[in-house]
Amino acid sequence: MLDETLTAEEIAQDYSAALDSVNLINKLMALESRDAAQADTVSRNVEHLKIMVAKDYWTTQDLAPLNNAITAGS
Repeated sequence: MLDETLTAEEIAQDYSAALDSVNLINKLMALESRDAAQADTVSRNVEHLKIMVAKDYWTTQDLAPLNNAITAGS
């Protein structure tokens, strides 16, 4: 895949979307138990975050919440 060149606005949108995944993972992982659909949602969002963390266009964004959610959801 070609290196991505994004505008600052596009990077901010990607970061916001990644934080949405973080919040969803954290919400679902806080439940005492998860049904199959919730477990699948966690898995899909963890995979999304793994892809996002691997991007090389991040500048000053704090990736710690993304990495923490990957760990929590794995």
